[in-house]
Amino acid sequence: MTAGNGLHTSATKKVAIIGSGNWGSAIARVIGENIKKYTQIFDQTIKMYVYEEMIDGRKLTEIINQEHENVKYLKGFKLPDNIVAVADVVETAKDADILIFVIPHKFVPGVCRPLKGKLKQGSFGISLIKGFGEGPDGKFLLISNQIQELLGINCAVLMGANLAIEVAQERFCETTIGCQNADDGLILQQLFQNDNFRVRVVPDRTTVEICGALKNIVACAAGFADGMKWGDNTKSAIIRIGLMEIIRFCRLYYGEGLKLSTFLESCGVADLITTCFGGRNRRVSEQFVLQPEKSLQQLEEELLQGQKLQGPQTAHEVYVLLESDKHLEKFPLFVGTHKVLNRQMKPEGLFEYLRNEPDD
Repeated sequence: MTAGNGLHTSATKKVAIIGSGNWGSAIARVIGENIKKYTQIFDQTIKMYVYEEMIDGRKLTEIINQEHENVKYLKGFKLPDNIVAVADVVETAKDADILIFVIPHKFVPGVCRPLKGKLKQGSFGISLIKGFGEGPDGKFLLISNQIQELLGINCAVLMGANLAIEVAQERFCETTIGCQNADDGLILQQLFQNDNFRVRVVPDRTTVEICGALKNIVACAAGFADGMKWGDNTKSAIIRIGLMEIIRFCRLYYGEGLKLSTFLESCGVADLITTCFGGRNRRVSEQFVLQPEKSLQQLEEELLQGQKLQGPQTAHEVYVLLESDKHLEKFPLFVGTHKVLNRQMKPEGLFEYLRNEPDD
């Protein structure tokens, strides 16, 4: 694996964004403006990989480059003019020193494989992707590890209470970068942090990433509670039980090096609360209860304007892992949420699972 160069070279560093959805476009607004403060550190042009789509007879890349707006995924918010949309992922990434991955987690293998062997020596990545991947042996894999294995580069992670629309609106928020290389962590903090987007860097990359993935399962359960009109007391209980299951999962599968203080960072309890009150997984899950005649796919298409849910797939992946390892009884909220999403039981059945929290 190639180590990141951090701050050791004098040449300005080129940045590429791999992905251009709602979150990718919001973060492009942040770093596109931010690098203007660091002309001696960062190259002032950022290439952004855009999956080409036709919008009213025009290519999306053309619209972004001419009008500086992603009218499909972040309509109404201008992108900085130093963001250049590129439809070819290899062309986007080949000269980059820092690659920002912000695509739906199921697309990671297909996007990364064309990049293998074509990246700049010494480049490193950072994943803003929520969810889990699958290794070549079919086993459960962290997305950052999947990127590292596919591309042979180091990969940090960024997770936090960061609803894309509020980041685009420049409302104050915090985020967490998990990075084991101190120099890379410092340069990533410079790349992302501004007055309204506060960044804290911690070395506990694994916990940061797991929090970002598992909170979407809890958000689905919170959506069920909203759909059933269960009230704030029950929703608070779901959030607390969900946090305990996230911690239990981290201890069970990644106990070495686990720092409980990481759960108090933005990636932990703050992101969990935000997602359970304002995220897309909560919103669609609420409608899943209120419109039982519709599938998750139908609701996703109707409500998310091309964005993708992470919670249901993550819940399935976690369920398969827990079942194979005979740990289902340790995670009643995760298991119950999976069963509701798959219509193996009605939403009100989740109550019985909430009552069965195990002793640690």
